[in-house]
Order: sequence, then structure tokens, then C-alpha cells
Amino acid sequence: MNAQSPRPLDGITVVSLEHAIAAPFCTRQLADLGARVIKVERPGSGDFARGYDERVKGLASHFVWTNRSKESLTLDLKRDGADDILFALLEQADVLVQNLAPGAAARMGLSFEALHARFPRLIVCDISGYGEGGPYEQKKAYDLLIQSEGGFLSVTGGPGDDQLAKAGCSIADIAAGMYAYTGVLSALMLRDKTGEGSRVDVSMLESLVEWMGYPLYYAYDGAPPPPRAGAAHSTIYPYGPFPTGDGGTVMLGLQNEREWQVFCDKVLEQPELAGNERFSANSKRSANRTELRALIVEAFSRMSAGQVIERLELAQIANAQVNDMAGVWAHPQLKARQRWSEVGSPAGPLPALLPPGRNTAFEPRMDPVPDLGQHTDSLLAELGYAPTDIQRLHEQGTV
Repeated sequence: MNAQSPRPLDGITVVSLEHAIAAPFCTRQLADLGARVIKVERPGSGDFARGYDERVKGLASHFVWTNRSKESLTLDLKRDGADDILFALLEQADVLVQNLAPGAAARMGLSFEALHARFPRLIVCDISGYGEGGPYEQKKAYDLLIQSEGGFLSVTGGPGDDQLAKAGCSIADIAAGMYAYTGVLSALMLRDKTGEGSRVDVSMLESLVEWMGYPLYYAYDGAPPPPRAGAAHSTIYPYGPFPTGDGGTVMLGLQNEREWQVFCDKVLEQPELAGNERFSANSKRSANRTELRALIVEAFSRMSAGQVIERLELAQIANAQVNDMAGVWAHPQLKARQRWSEVGSPAGPLPALLPPGRNTAFEPRMDPVPDLGQHTDSLLAELGYAPTDIQRLHEQGTV
């Protein structure tokens, strides 16, 4: 593959008024495909995700993850001259992505209607917690709160009322970011047909509720919802973590009756168990999981994790190790497929996972994570501002 091969979004410019996760995650995907992403940040502080922690050589883990390959422009949108700079950028842009507070973009004259009249080819992607309109429009929305509102917490964690558990990563933000990303791609395709830009309206709530389709339909028409089952599957069994005799844990999953019979014969070495009436169908195994778990744990207690996995592999039963983060960094499959690259940053070179969905026709863009305001002066010069004008904008706090 030629490293200079064109990328799908080469020549596309994205201006982003973004903070935290959903919008930055969207625009980083666009940058991966070659788009130029100009990240507009508040002077002095920037995207507040920059301050979440200092775990990556002094940089914030969330920020490093979602902001490579971007240019950072500091701009105080409430100061004199800021509108001129922003609209000059939008004059040359293909996409505006924003996840400001509800109604903030419209108050600044950045509603789709206002922008479409001025820049008819501009695509506007608005990301919010609950979407425009409705009683929740102005309600504050953070990832955990959307996990709660969207029903995710009700089916995640242990069985007790005090055992609710959130996802260990920002799944509501990620869901919204990915729907925004695909929405922008579809809007670019639509513009190729119509010649006009369109609006993409993405809410975190709707994005996560889409991901909740299985438990929603399982509880259709007032039926009981899937029970919370910790790391096990709530309705398929055995499917989840099981301890082994050496103190390890093995994750395994059975999907059908053929696998259940093989599991009893080759893994547990108890072929007679397959025909036990209590366990002869998935619904029965799930209903009697306490008894079945005790039998599996007793069998596994005589083996190490490695021995259990060896038996599962020979029986072609799906299984996995329960990796911690160190295990993922060192995962042999990621290493064998050469999925780790390197990007620059204000703290020096950092490892970075190549984007999923490898395309053999081009290499993804893997450029540095920007320092706050790193590209301000060069962008202003590109827009035609003289050095004296740039100095004045700095002095008055506009940039």
C-alpha cells in the first residue's frame, strides 16, 4: 500500500465546537479518514477534557484518545472579532460539528437554518444529550446520566438493588459520537447528489436506546426485563466467567444445544449431564443456573485456567481470558496484526491503536494530538490576518 494513497475524506474540512467525548470522538474518526479538523477551544483552558487527569505523560487520557490529527485554534466566541474568524472558517468548511450546551449554538447564530442561508453547502451536525424539543431538551446530560435514563443501568450489574453498575467506558458518548460520524458521512454522500448541505441531529439518549434494542424487545408489552447477571449473560447459560483451581477466571459462552453436549462430554467429562432434564434446553439452564454453576465450578476447581482453556479450544467452545488493561496493551492478536501505531503529542510520542475497519486502499491519518492553541497563529495567517492583527487578537483575549 502506498502511504501517499488518497484517503476518503482528503480535502474535507471540519470545524468543531466540541468538548469532552461525543463530538471529539466523532471528529477524530473523520480525521482518521483524512479530513482536516479544526478544533475551536476556549483560550486558557480549552476542551475541559484536557483537565480530566494526567495519566498519559501529564496529558489527559480521554483527550489523547479522542483528539489526534486535529488543529487547535483558541477562540473566545464572546469577544470582538471572534465571529469574523469563525465565519471565515465556515466559509471554507464542509462540516460544522458542535456539542455546546442546548441552545447555545442557535444563540450565537449557528443554527442550521441561519448557517444554511449563508453557507448552503455546509453540513451541520448537532450533538446533544436529549435532542431538540421535548421536555428534556434543556436537561444536563453526562454519560452516566444517559446510561441511567436509557435503561442501561437497569440491566447491568449484579442481581441486588444495590448492585447497579455503569459501563467502565463512556458508552453513551461513544454511541452518539459514532452515529454523528456516520451521519456526517451520509450527509456528505447526500451533498454529492443534491449539492446542498443538511443537518444531522444526534442525541445521546436515542443513540444508547438504539443499542438497548434486545432488552427492550425482551421486555416488550410489559414482559419482565432481562435480570441483572453481573458479567454473565442474563438469558443464555452457561455464558460468563467461571473460576478455576489456580485462582484464575475463564470466560466462556455456549450458543446452542450441540455446543452444550460437547461441553458436557469434552470439557466437564460428564456426558450424562447433557441429558439432565434440568439442563436440557437453554431456558432450563438459565432458570437453574445456580445449580449448574456449582457443577461447573466444581469441575473447573480441579484444573488451572490454562487447562480449562485448552479443553474449551479442543471442544471448539468459545472462550476468552479476562484481561486487564495491561493484558490488552500486550494482547498477542493486536501485536500479530500490527494494530499499534504511534502519534506525536505535546508530551512526546505515544502509542495509538489504528482505527478499526482497516481498508487496504489507504493508510489512516495518524497525526499528533495538538497542544492548546497550537495552530492559532497559522490558521489566522491562512485566513489573511496580518501579524499585527494576530497580535492584537491575542492582546484583547479573542484568541
